[in-house]
Parts: sequence; C-alpha cells; structure tokens
Amino acid sequence: LMCALPAFAGTLKGTVSGAWGTSVVYVDAIPGRTFPAPAQKFVIDQKSMQFVPNLLVVPVGATVAFENHDAVPHNVFWPSVAGNKKLGHNLGTFASGKAASYQFTHPGVVPLFCSIHPNMSGYIVVSPTPYFATTGLMGDYAISDIPNGHYRLTAWHADKKPVTKEVSV
Repeated sequence: LMCALPAFAGTLKGTVSGAWGTSVVYVDAIPGRTFPAPAQKFVIDQKSMQFVPNLLVVPVGATVAFENHDAVPHNVFWPSVAGNKKLGHNLGTFASGKAASYQFTHPGVVPLFCSIHPNMSGYIVVSPTPYFATTGLMGDYAISDIPNGHYRLTAWHADKKPVTKEVSV
C-alpha cells in the first residue's frame, strides 16, 4: 500500500496505490488536540444479507446506528477495536425493522460480523481526528480543512498493512 501526497494549504490530495478497492486515509492523533463528538448521524444498514455500507469511516466519539432492513433477525458484534479484544462488543440480536446504536470512543479498525450469518462482514474505521477520506476507484482522495502543521497520515486497506507517512500542510 503506497501513498503519494502532494500537499496544498489546508488540503491533502493524493493517491493510494498497491491495493484494489476502497482505502481509508486519515490524519493520526495530534498530540495535545481533542475533538468534540460529531453531531452527524452515521448508519450501517443490514439488507440483502450484507452490511451497507461495507466500509464506514467515522471520527472518534461518533455514534453509529445499526439498522436491520432484512426480513430476518441479525446480530452485530466486533471482536476488537484496533486489535484490542477488551474493546470488543456484542449489540445482540434484533429483528427486522429494529436498530441498535453504539458510540465509538477509541480509534482504530472495527471488524464487523453477524453471528447468525457468518458470510456477513464489514468494517468501521474510527479515525482519531475529523480529517479523513475514503478513496475513489482509482485510489484518489482529498482531505480538506486541515489546519497548517505537520502530521502523520495513515492509509488503511482491508487486505494490506497500514502505511504511515509524515506530511505538512
């Protein structure tokens, strides 16, 4: 996984290469900076026996609603957050038309599963900052409104190891 980064004042633009499909690019934690929980509502639906979207990026503090629009019950659980099994959680099983919500307070990758339907899986990437983007089909991304400074940028893809690079805005 490779990250090419021409930087512009306030915006980071680049291309992630070396992986097929959508990647996530985010500015890592900034020492001494915290960010308020977002007011935006984030949703992952369960329909057609899939998590939709299959990949969701949210900032730390975000609440995600897991909705069930299939005709069958679903379970939502994750065994860890950023590999920490102590942060794993099980929302239980809920019927069609029902939902469950969870606030993600730790950054990292959250692998999602349904214990009833083992073919269902997805990811939430909890960014430590509000500065993140998903790539387009060609790996292009842009992260806007970043304050001037020096940062660590991480590119993540489900099938690759994360790549981190120092950048300046």
